[in-house]
Amino acid sequence: MKLVWSPKRASGAYLDTVKSCGGLNRESSAAELISAMAAGWNAKLIVEAWFSGGATTTSVGLAIAARHSGGRHVCIVQDEKSKIDYVAAMQEYSGVSLPEVVVGEAVEVIETLAGVDFLVVDARCKYYNRVFRVAKLSHLGAVLACKNATQLGINHRIKWVGVLDGATRIVRSVVLPVGNGLDIAYISSNGQKLDCQHSSSHRWISHVDPHSGEEHLFRQ
Repeated sequence: MKLVWSPKRASGAYLDTVKSCGGLNRESSAAELISAMAAGWNAKLIVEAWFSGGATTTSVGLAIAARHSGGRHVCIVQDEKSKIDYVAAMQEYSGVSLPEVVVGEAVEVIETLAGVDFLVVDARCKYYNRVFRVAKLSHLGAVLACKNATQLGINHRIKWVGVLDGATRIVRSVVLPVGNGLDIAYISSNGQKLDCQHSSSHRWISHVDPHSGEEHLFRQ
């Protein structure tokens, strides 16, 4: 049993997100990359913890990824007002499916969802680190992403070993200069490495910073 990287799904989700978000900017840049990652990993249960008042471009990207992978997309919002604001913002994007919107504290709601294989949490959310800790991850492994990571401090990295329980094996982690910082961890809950079955030409994801024009590469 393994997670398999699909370049075709990744590129399709990336392009669809670019079209939906209306071009490159600081926030949509992160959304495009997250969308490509979720679709490329063929995620079946995509969960995000949305920060009230934040942008919804990441949600748009995840909705597109779920469409490409045939997965379930769940967004956790703090209260009913946040839900109204979130739904209204998502409806501004034509052709994008609204995810399942669940109201409640993310750290409590996440415990009711089993088999999460792609989890995105905004660092501005309350108890963001506990959300990662209590998540019931898929036995096939999972990808965890913390967006707006620079909110935690300059050059800060999540200490994933301390955040996750001892039974969760971290395969690799990386911090990307995308948006306001994206801290990502690839994990295998059953203690086996994630298996990327693709040619060597597809073992890297390329991302071009829209501001500096620099190309950033990170390995899957």
